[in-house]
Amino acid sequence: MNDLVEILLVEDNDSDAEMTIYALEKNNLANKLLHVKDGAAALDFIFAEGEYLNRPMEKPKVVLLDLKMPKVNGIEVLQRIRGDEGTKRIPVVMLTSSKEDPDIQKCYALGVNSYVVKPVQFNDFQQAISNLGLYWMIVNQPPH
Repeated sequence: MNDLVEILLVEDNDSDAEMTIYALEKNNLANKLLHVKDGAAALDFIFAEGEYLNRPMEKPKVVLLDLKMPKVNGIEVLQRIRGDEGTKRIPVVMLTSSKEDPDIQKCYALGVNSYVVKPVQFNDFQQAISNLGLYWMIVNQPPH
C-alpha cells in the first residue's frame, strides 16, 4: 500500500462496509480508503504494527469506526487513539447501530468527534454516509 489512506473504515459487517464504500464512491471520496474488519487490524494500521509494520506513518484524515466488533471493540480502539500523542487528533466518527445512551456517553467522554447511528433504510444510510464523507473530507479543516 503506497497511497496515503485518507479514510480508515473499521467495520466487521461486510454488508455495512459495502454500503459505506458505495456511498463514498458516489461522491468520489473512496479513492484512498482502507477497510479493515476488526479493531485489532485498525490499531495495527494506525500504529504501523503487525502486517502494516513498514507502512509510512501518515495518519488518515478520518476514522469511521464501528462500536461492536470482534477482537478489539470500537471503544478500545478509540481509547488507544486518544491515549497516544501522535494519534489523539485524528478525527474519529463512531458509525454504529447502537443507540444505547451509555455507549454514546462513553464515546463522547473518550473524545469521539461524532457519533452516528446507522440508518436501517438503504437510501437513508447512503445519504448519511455521503454527508459524513463530504463533511470530514471536504468541509472540515484538520489540525496540522
